[in-house]
Amino acid sequence: MKKDLKVKLGQVGDYEIRLLKVFEAVVECGGFSAAESELSIGRSTISIHIANLEERLDLKLCRRGRGGFSLTEEGIEVYELMKGLFSALESFRSGVNALHVTLTGELRIIASDAICMDPKLKLSDTIARFTEAAPDVNVLLDVKALNDIERMILNDEADIGFIPCHRQLSGLDYRTLYLDPCHLYCGRAHPLFDAKPSTTLLAQVLTSKVVHAGIHTSPEVGSQLSDMNKAAISYFYEARLAMILSGAYIGFMPDSYVERHVEAGELRALVAESKHYALEVVAITRTHGRANRARDLFMDLLTDR
Repeated sequence: MKKDLKVKLGQVGDYEIRLLKVFEAVVECGGFSAAESELSIGRSTISIHIANLEERLDLKLCRRGRGGFSLTEEGIEVYELMKGLFSALESFRSGVNALHVTLTGELRIIASDAICMDPKLKLSDTIARFTEAAPDVNVLLDVKALNDIERMILNDEADIGFIPCHRQLSGLDYRTLYLDPCHLYCGRAHPLFDAKPSTTLLAQVLTSKVVHAGIHTSPEVGSQLSDMNKAAISYFYEARLAMILSGAYIGFMPDSYVERHVEAGELRALVAESKHYALEVVAITRTHGRANRARDLFMDLLTDR
């Protein structure tokens, strides 16, 4: 009958490991005498070690006498359990050693439109610091639509995603990075570009054609658009900006993205006191999955600013 070794043995420390190593040598050498040269200790000392192990386990492990050396049924089982223990220890040792090996492979980063160049993210600076710390890791950076980024992170097709937070999906971790203020803009060719603040300006804005992303990004964005004339859809900021600059449409844009166009006199914000919102920009990673040291290092550098 099998005994519960945990009850008798308790914790396995260095002393127990040494005793088990002696037992391993005795079994694999075929007896006490044969194990002397392997262990570089005398037979009497070996006998004491085995006796101590049997006492700690409260099990008879081997028979020795005129009939020679042999294992008991319990000794055979302990030997098999011991091999599993030593294998696990070796795996642990190898795993820890691997943590000190130079990082290699790929780090796959994917971002939503316009986030890559947002100065608040400081992505270029983080990439520079990362490549200095892990020069053998290839960084792959791409831009995709918001829903594609979530899918790719969940499917382990990418390691880190940067998106405006619009929902919380199971299986993803969300780390808030910053808020991105957005206002309603029109181009110089639009009839409202030179309009003076007045009580009727908001009414004119609400009837003007608006270009928008065409997806639900947050309740705040939906609320801002609910009373407006949604006349065109353009998901990516670059294309939406072109439509706003045409003078045919107005539209919401991140302030940081259009700053140079505002300074150049090509865009102006309309009714800024009432038409504005802030996008919460987050980094998303998988909640579960294999360890990814390159991803963890990048995230540490990203948030250590």
